[in-house]
Amino acid sequence: MVQSWSGWKRFPDPHSGVDQVEAPIGPGVYEVRHTLTGRVIAFGHAGNVAHALGQLKANGGVGIFARLFGRQPPLARVSDLEYRTCAAGSRAEARTTAQRLLGLRQTAWRRRLDMGWASRYAG
Repeated sequence: MVQSWSGWKRFPDPHSGVDQVEAPIGPGVYEVRHTLTGRVIAFGHAGNVAHALGQLKANGGVGIFARLFGRQPPLARVSDLEYRTCAAGSRAEARTTAQRLLGLRQTAWRRRLDMGWASRYAG
């Protein structure tokens, strides 16, 4: 069963000596965003959430396909990022939850865009 989201946590500063991310060692969903802008840097599911977040931190938030094909987002310093996690009972459950959350996010953006277009033509 999927737990609720954890609170937002800042990535540890590599210069402070503390280098650990607090996340489930098992399956779950994660979201990483820029602290000031709220822009989502990474979102996904993994069999080991702590490892996945550690990889993001090590690679600067850039996935393998982005590096291969040159579509790299503007890199943010690790100290400017925060993350939250949601533990799941299995990897399949984490994948299903991530797909559901992504669908909800896309629906919300479509509604927001539709409302924006409707207000332009109403006046």
